[in-house]
Amino acid sequence: MMQTVQLSIADGAYAGAVREALARTCAWHVKSVDHPDPSCKDVMVLDQRALESLPLPLENPERIVLVTHKDPALLSEAWEAGIVSVVSAEDSINTVLLAIMAAGLRVDRAHSPSEISPTAGTGRAPISPEKRTTRSKCCKIQ
Repeated sequence: MMQTVQLSIADGAYAGAVREALARTCAWHVKSVDHPDPSCKDVMVLDQRALESLPLPLENPERIVLVTHKDPALLSEAWEAGIVSVVSAEDSINTVLLAIMAAGLRVDRAHSPSEISPTAGTGRAPISPEKRTTRSKCCKIQ
């Protein structure tokens, strides 16, 4: 299944490089947008300007990849907003792609819980701690 990435980066050359790299992977549909739409369930690759245009609190911040400079104040704000993928504009394009792929996996996981998810089952183990059977453990040494 092809995922969609909303790409909102003011630096045209950098945005083009990210777009081209994503196109080479064949797994992404890239939409260049001036204003990202948080109501869509897409991965969003944003710069600081685009991030500031989004309403707070962020909806599903785990799907956002923030491309920024290493400004401690901005990094702190991103952390507080719940953004887990932050890359620098100086990072290699492979690092940026890895962050985008990770965000894509988080989007997939949020929309299709796995069978082994802790919330997918009944929620409790069939054996309660009070009903455990204890066996004598002995070791035979010869």
